[in-house]
Amino acid sequence: MSAAACWFVNSASNAMEHEGQAIARGLRRRDPDLLDRLIERYHYRLYRYLLCLTGNRETAEDLFQETWIRVLERGRQYDPKSKFEAWLFAIARNLVIDLQRRRQPRFVDLLDSHAEEPELPESESRELFSALALVEQRETSEWVSAAMRNLPAAYREVLVLRFQEEMGLEEMAEVVSAPLPTVKSRLYRGLEAMRQMLEGGRA
Repeated sequence: MSAAACWFVNSASNAMEHEGQAIARGLRRRDPDLLDRLIERYHYRLYRYLLCLTGNRETAEDLFQETWIRVLERGRQYDPKSKFEAWLFAIARNLVIDLQRRRQPRFVDLLDSHAEEPELPESESRELFSALALVEQRETSEWVSAAMRNLPAAYREVLVLRFQEEMGLEEMAEVVSAPLPTVKSRLYRGLEAMRQMLEGGRA
């Protein structure tokens, strides 16, 4: 890596760390102005994520409000070394899981990270990145959204985080509270299902 590239990466990293510390300080003070800015910044993305997980606008709106209440209540728990959006989405995800458990106590939650996916064999792990490349090369965001509605919740979730929220694998693992191999496995299997739709002409 060139000296200029190293400088750019370090500068970006320092800026992210500085922002995380500023957010952490504001949350500890329960700064209303900070909360307003965060809600404005993440409003669309957070609501879209909740709508994807719940499939219901009213439920997504209720959980959206509850998420920000939790942000205020648990602001002191935010670690500025982590991206705020990963922490925010993890709170929202846990609220979805809690709601599903209350509504359907016997339902085995497909979003629950305790339901581990088998680790990918090395050959499939390599193919994950070719599958990612195939989908990323297509300017088909509408197709991606339509195809994801037919996927199991656990696969749909990681695809939303990857393609709509543009999170890296490590951030995704933080959101879903699952090991990196589990995230890779879910992403691979979701992509494989979507690739079959694409190749089958159902996009």
